[in-house]
Amino acid sequence: MVKFVSLATLVCALSVNTVSAKEIQDHNQMMNHGDGHLMDMDGGMVMGQNTDTLPGGCDKIAATKEITVHAGHKYSEKFPGTMFAFDQQEFQFEPCTKLTVHFINEDDIRHQWMMHGLPKYLYPKGMFHLEVSGPGKVSGTLILPPGDKTYLVHCDIAQHMEKGMKAQLKVGKGSEDLPSIPGVTAAIFPDDYSGKPYDPVLDAPAPSTPVVAPAVTAAPAPVAAVDDSIISGTTVIGLAIGFIAAPWLAKRFKGMSAGEIIATVLEQVAHGVGYVIQLIGKLIKMVSGKNVIALPDK
Repeated sequence: MVKFVSLATLVCALSVNTVSAKEIQDHNQMMNHGDGHLMDMDGGMVMGQNTDTLPGGCDKIAATKEITVHAGHKYSEKFPGTMFAFDQQEFQFEPCTKLTVHFINEDDIRHQWMMHGLPKYLYPKGMFHLEVSGPGKVSGTLILPPGDKTYLVHCDIAQHMEKGMKAQLKVGKGSEDLPSIPGVTAAIFPDDYSGKPYDPVLDAPAPSTPVVAPAVTAAPAPVAAVDDSIISGTTVIGLAIGFIAAPWLAKRFKGMSAGEIIATVLEQVAHGVGYVIQLIGKLIKMVSGKNVIALPDK
């Protein structure tokens, strides 16, 4: 009887292990729909694949790299308050690197590895996108642009990014650290586990007292001297800057059409405006008296 019970227990244990083991399907026979869009009927997808076209400003492939990224619920266990995560939260590569990403989904739901902010003249919608429905693996390749910039990588399924599935990829030195990257940077709205109820009166930041400057009688503004010269000092400085920047601009936009150049310039201007707005927001927070959130130790 004891032997029978032991044998039955062993069989049940083996059955549980067999059921719990997840078979990872390799999506390597996808249909090419053009423009770097690959897809199959089993839930595998690649968007923005680029294996050979150099971005403007890249004279050659600087390096060829491969990474394997795992996604799943179990990788969020080390980040309190999260539900999903990648097994890595930060990546860094040289500009103009040819990068192949092997993305492995270990959950029974759909996950993505999406990289945003890429030049739209080369990558449709400005992104590189890997997607797997259920346990599976999909691979895709892109060529990173030149310059130092930090790109957001995340899962765009509803609430997956908000629940922890996000990372940052730095090209070169990167432009900045993105906020709320689990284990890398501090959260904009950190979780509070103290159990203390929120009091809108006590927890509200103290209003700053405006400082009234004494009235000062303004002196009459001096009349600017009119420069009658054909070539002013400002013009000379502008021409000098143009001559210095010309070789760099020629290299940066080499091989790009006029439309591509305009799109790239507008994208950089938008990025600069966004950075200025973000900087102004940080200054407003500092002036309003909010405490600075310390970054976690890496």
